[in-house]
Amino acid sequence: MSPRPRDAQRIVVKVGSSLVTNEGRGVDAVAVGGWCRQMAALVREQRELVMVSSGAIAEGMKRLGWATRPHGVHELQAAAAVGQMGLAQIYESALREHSIGSAQVLLTHADLADRERYLNARSTLTTLLGLGVVPVINENDTVVNDEIKFGDNDTLGALVANLLDADLLVILTDQAGLFSADPRKDPGARLVELGTAGDPELERMAGGAGSAIGRGGMLTKILAAKRAARSGASTVIAYGREPDVLLRIAAGERLGTELVAATPKVVARKLWMSDHLQLRGSVVVDDGAAAKIHGGGKSLLPIGVVAVEGDFHRGDVIAVRRTSGEEIGRGLCNYSSTEARLIAKKPSSEFERLLGFIGEPELIHRDNFVLS
Repeated sequence: MSPRPRDAQRIVVKVGSSLVTNEGRGVDAVAVGGWCRQMAALVREQRELVMVSSGAIAEGMKRLGWATRPHGVHELQAAAAVGQMGLAQIYESALREHSIGSAQVLLTHADLADRERYLNARSTLTTLLGLGVVPVINENDTVVNDEIKFGDNDTLGALVANLLDADLLVILTDQAGLFSADPRKDPGARLVELGTAGDPELERMAGGAGSAIGRGGMLTKILAAKRAARSGASTVIAYGREPDVLLRIAAGERLGTELVAATPKVVARKLWMSDHLQLRGSVVVDDGAAAKIHGGGKSLLPIGVVAVEGDFHRGDVIAVRRTSGEEIGRGLCNYSSTEARLIAKKPSSEFERLLGFIGEPELIHRDNFVLS
């Protein structure tokens, strides 16, 4: 099984529009301040926190004086562009009060479907986390169409959990969690406290639509949990205004609905990568490099590469072979074949001279490598 919430080191938190904007009345600085205080406390515990926040469109509507959410895509994109300013300012100010740095990252689903952009996003976010910064991520609603009409960042939260190999996805909502039936219609509805992510019965329970401000419903959250579980992340769906909700979840208290990823994290990551990998080329490595990546679980450094085969781009999947021709594994390459040929057999100290820039020290990071 994946780590329980109390053991989670890398946590993605997603908050919906109705919470962030207090049912559409503009960004609720008090609520945001509370979540930021809790995230700061967890960062000081040496945990890594990522916030995926809705609310840009609702904040833009407030600033533009619109009482009703528009239907036109271009109007929605304009509202998002205006609202992003306020959203970023409030998160930055709230985190800075606790001496925690923040960064705004705007993503689309296409960013995470494209291999090169996937690696770029992963590298940026992991660097920020390593610096103790809390990335605040929102869908780039100023340039997308489908997501602005149908999403509420639930899917984006799951994709970010996949991207970062997160241990836990916390979805904060205006409901107590998943109920066995609609509690507004069925007085016998019970809170589902524990379940398995991907269980079809959960999807049956989760019907219903989103709020007037946001576009997500409970079903999108259940599907997000199913997606997050593909890389081994469990999900907690909880009421976002519960006092100290993040701290209590991280301490192991069961709040809302916990949906456990059934597959262990390492196995899930390999299965997830295997589903997406299509071979584009290969590299041949010396015996020392082969021993380190096969027996020691290390990343592949260019200095251990003795030959580069094929024509591939950054983010493409390549095979790693011994000099005998035996395949050791496959992974996402941080450099193109042209660049790989230039830095093969070379230490990272020579990358800038050879390439004109300094990228990742690894040709393939161990997190992006699957043994054959």
